Amino acid sequence: MLLDTASLYFRAFFGVPDSMRAPDGTPVNAVRGLLDFISRLVDEYQPTHLACAWDDDWRPQWRVDLIPSYKAHRVVAEVPGPAPDVEEVPDPLQVQVPVILEVLEALGLAVVGHREMEADDVIGTLATGAGMPVDVVTGDRDLFQLIDDEAEVRVLYTARGVGRHERLTATEVVAKYGVLPVQYADFATLRGDTSDGLPGVKGVGEKTAAGLLLTYGDLTGIVAAAADPASAMAAGVRMKVNAALPYLAVAPEVVAVRRDLELGSPDLALPSVPAQPERFAELTERWGLGSSAERILATLAGAGVSR
Repeated sequence: MLLDTASLYFRAFFGVPDSMRAPDGTPVNAVRGLLDFISRLVDEYQPTHLACAWDDDWRPQWRVDLIPSYKAHRVVAEVPGPAPDVEEVPDPLQVQVPVILEVLEALGLAVVGHREMEADDVIGTLATGAGMPVDVVTGDRDLFQLIDDEAEVRVLYTARGVGRHERLTATEVVAKYGVLPVQYADFATLRGDTSDGLPGVKGVGEKTAAGLLLTYGDLTGIVAAAADPASAMAAGVRMKVNAALPYLAVAPEVVAVRRDLELGSPDLALPSVPAQPERFAELTERWGLGSSAERILATLAGAGVSR
């Protein structure tokens, strides 16, 4: 089970009442909500391995260099050098992120990131060649490109909430969008995505994008058909594709989830007891994690493996 951690703690922050606070008054709704989400998912799916994928850089410069608008609307302040830009995050959530990291590490749940990479890229790398069935837990449609029925990679899509998540295989992607998972990155490139600052091809929506991919297979085939006067591509669509060629030359690299990162050999085995029990107990008391801490301990005891 691969968790898009930020996706889950953002959902917890906005979905769990902010009346959940530590003894000192610090909000802990995102911390407790994330623990409850993990407990629920582990209890339901009983994974043998679990990774909390981490955004070491939520807006990598190499993606911005290719498409300057990439996530630009979410930037509060630009930071020179290799450090990530400052993302627009509510202050009551920002103070909880370090606590989340401490709690996950004390539990012994693997937190995996990579310099200048997003959690999506970590997930893509871990999911590729995993050698076992993989469930990717996310509210981000970009990760639909990883779905692979043959390799038993599916997405548990949390857009409607963790309690109402959808299990997506290739069948569901085709039914929803009219494209195969392997075509989804090209589909997103054509359609664009305002949440990521991707402009897409002007005038090409989901229906047209899916139709083009059905006819021409992939973005390379679409661009080739647009350049070929003898192709059957409609004149209006041809004009739109040709007008977007500079964007189409760089966008696929931005949209494609990386699958080749050097992540070392993190221990992803789900633990049955906290890696640092005294530290976890201290964090539980300091931050008032209460029943959320009790629940995750009980869940791990029933599903994890002894180390």
